[in-house]
Amino acid sequence: MSPTFAQLGVPHHIGRALASRGITEPFEIQAAVLADALAGHDICGRAPTGSGKTLAFGIPIVANVGRAQPHKPRALVLAPTRELAEQIMTEIRSFAGAVRTAVVYGGVGYDAQLRSLRKGVDVLVACPGRLEDLIDRREVSLSAVDRVVIDEADRMADMGFIPAVRRLLDQTGPNPQTMLFSATLDGDVASLTRDYQHRPVRYEIGEETPDVVAADHLFWNVSSTERTEVAA
Repeated sequence: MSPTFAQLGVPHHIGRALASRGITEPFEIQAAVLADALAGHDICGRAPTGSGKTLAFGIPIVANVGRAQPHKPRALVLAPTRELAEQIMTEIRSFAGAVRTAVVYGGVGYDAQLRSLRKGVDVLVACPGRLEDLIDRREVSLSAVDRVVIDEADRMADMGFIPAVRRLLDQTGPNPQTMLFSATLDGDVASLTRDYQHRPVRYEIGEETPDVVAADHLFWNVSSTERTEVAA
């Protein structure tokens, strides 16, 4: 029988917020990771998209994060795409309570992101490119960050973000708790674990190549004036 959130050490107010959304039993990755993550251990998790890993890292961060000063977040979650960053932020906000959260990514204006950072953000979810931009503008310092999550690290590698991820990790506070999640744990992902994690607890959930599925690809060769009509 799977342990309950309470048995895994999840604070009561977070468990209550989850229960209000009908989330009462932890998924496999959550049951595996939560106790060690809440205890402050580094985590290296192989888990596919949709396995519930956002709660696996989000709950420990919300439970343990300190109060931030303006421009100096205390916890950082790195995501490869704006869609994933927004999804993570929405999930964390659902049980964050008084913990202040914000998300930053490119392709949108700066105003709302700057307002949040200037007020103070305890948990910052970010895409690497926009975060480096904000650091260059002196709107963010990572010197107070003591908890870091690298989500979908394999996609980070595929999209060429690993050098940026390394630059960002090098700017965090000394010896942060680091939680890394990926569908694969080899290559560039393994190098992140080797260089930035201290005796991580390793968990592997699901198939090693879960996102490889059979698919049919169809192509139409149309003129530029026909694109909208054909797509519709």
